[in-house]
Amino acid sequence: MGSFSFSFSFGGGENVRTRKVTMKKTRVGVIGAGAMGKHHARIYSEMQEAELVGVADVNERVAAEVATEYNTAAFTDCERLLKNDLDAVSIAVPTSLHKAIALKVANQGVHMLVEKPIAESLESADTIINAARRKNLKLMVGHIERFNPAILKLKELISAEELGEIISISCRRVGPYPPRIRDVGIIIDLAVHDIDAISYLYGKRAINVYSIAGNSFHTKEDHASILLQYEDKRSGMVETNWLTPHKIRTITITATGGVAYADYLDQSLEIWKEDGLWKVDVEKREPLKNELELFLHAVVNDEEPSPSGEEGKYALEVALSAIKSYEKGENILLNLWRHYGVGKVEFCKPAFN
Repeated sequence: MGSFSFSFSFGGGENVRTRKVTMKKTRVGVIGAGAMGKHHARIYSEMQEAELVGVADVNERVAAEVATEYNTAAFTDCERLLKNDLDAVSIAVPTSLHKAIALKVANQGVHMLVEKPIAESLESADTIINAARRKNLKLMVGHIERFNPAILKLKELISAEELGEIISISCRRVGPYPPRIRDVGIIIDLAVHDIDAISYLYGKRAINVYSIAGNSFHTKEDHASILLQYEDKRSGMVETNWLTPHKIRTITITATGGVAYADYLDQSLEIWKEDGLWKVDVEKREPLKNELELFLHAVVNDEEPSPSGEEGKYALEVALSAIKSYEKGENILLNLWRHYGVGKVEFCKPAFN
């Protein structure tokens, strides 16, 4: 690790003293400098507690542009980057490459944040999880919507029972098609966000899934409607497509004590109760900054990050089951007890200063 210094004052009156404190910086890198990776690089470069050692991308021009913008080194081979005494990396390559890159990272003994979804298959997810476990490395999966201030506030209100008992959670995630997404369909690319968010807010995992989906222009599904069943007759619904000409990212929670409406994009939260509308005060902040701060906190303090590899695998298993459901035209029972146990589980809430 590198280091950074800051000063603070203590005492009072004529006895005021100033002390300089030097703390170690976490040496970080980013593998994959595309649409998401460049934002990881940007935020790491802004974090006082981090030292952005370099970015790696197979596209030399892209790597050089991002590296120049954020005053770091560029690599076209991630293994060369990994040999620079790194503490942690973000993996932001296409999903189909997650396993291969994660294994290289684990072999170098570097903690990792893998962008969602954790992998393209459950077998690959298990390989990544086991590789990190064998080396005693921190593995976090980048389900960024958990770190949206509106969702964090909503989770806080649910935990405080401000809404009463939750009956259903419905998400709408639609917008135009991003041409860079070619290796997976919309369920793996987008719906997995809401699968994770719904289970995070319930504090439970789904037990059954049914979906209707199809493709109008993509080689895989480009629109889907997904119904998730939870214990006690609770439900989660996800509508997603790459057909809507403008981006919409919303979540609605129906509960015995009111209805909550949150917008991921403007980070707003409204709650309707019998006595009228309550506009909840949400302190706006970039979700990715929250996510990366929690990741580095876990690395430095030897804590288990959340979403963990196992939580990422859960979201992937539900997404793959949704694909199987629309392909077969039937409900898919989620045999999650094989991996996790059924029912209430701990979905950790990150704490920020």
